[in-house]
Amino acid sequence: MRITFLARSLPAAALVAAVLASFLTPLPALAQAAAETTHVAIDNPYGFQALWQGGDLVARAVLVAMLVMSMGSWYFILTKLFEQHRVFASTREAGRGFWQAESLRAGAATLTGGSALRLIAETGLEASEHHEGTLVERIDLHTWVGMSIEQAADAVQSRLQDGLAFLATVGSTAPFVGLFGTVWGIYHALTAIGIAGQASIDKVAGPVGEALIMTAVGLAVAVPAVMGYNWLVRRNKLAMERVRAFAGALHKVLLAGGR
Repeated sequence: MRITFLARSLPAAALVAAVLASFLTPLPALAQAAAETTHVAIDNPYGFQALWQGGDLVARAVLVAMLVMSMGSWYFILTKLFEQHRVFASTREAGRGFWQAESLRAGAATLTGGSALRLIAETGLEASEHHEGTLVERIDLHTWVGMSIEQAADAVQSRLQDGLAFLATVGSTAPFVGLFGTVWGIYHALTAIGIAGQASIDKVAGPVGEALIMTAVGLAVAVPAVMGYNWLVRRNKLAMERVRAFAGALHKVLLAGGR
C-alpha cells in the first residue's frame, strides 16, 4: 500500500519541479536580452549622437545652422501668433467699449495700452487737436487726419509682418541646406568605399545614414516654416481688415466732430 502511494507521488513531485524549472530558467536569458537591448539603444552607431560625435566640421556646422533656423522659425511663429491675438482682442474690445463711450478721448482710454487700436485712436486724436498753429495747417484737416491714421495703420501692419521674411527664407533654403548635408554624407560614403576597396555595408551604412538624417532634418525645419508663413500671412490679412475698418470709422467720427 505504501509503495503504491510513493509511486503515485513521485510523478507529481517531478511535475512540480519541471514547472518551476520552466519558470526560473528563462529569467537569466531575459535579463541578458534586456541588457543587450539597452546596450544597443545607447550605443546606436547610426543615431544623432553618433552623427555629432563622428561627423566632421562641415556636418556639425550644417546641424547647428538648421538648429538655429528651426529655433528662429518657432520663435517668430509663436510671437506673431501672440501679436495677432492681441490685435483681434483689441478689435473685440473696441466693439464693446470704444464706440459706446461719451467721447473719443474716453473711448481711447477704454482700449488696452500699447494695443494697435489704441495707437491709431491716439494718433487720430492728436492729429485733429494739433492741426492749427503748426506747419501742417496748410494741409486741410480732412487730409491731415487721414494721413496720420493711415500712417498709424501702416505701422501696425509693418509690426505684424516683422519676421515673416525670416520664415520665408527658412522655408526656401532649409531643404537645400539639408541637401548639402546629404551630398556631403554621400561623399563620405564614396570615400569609405574607395579606401576599403569594396562596397560592404559596414563601410557605407554610417555615411549614408548621415546623409539621410541631414535630408530629414532639412525637411523638418522647412515644413513648419512654410506652413507657419502661409498661416500667419492669412491671419495678418484678417487682422488688418479689422484694423483698417476701425481706422476708417475713426476718421469719419473725427471729421464729424467727435461723435
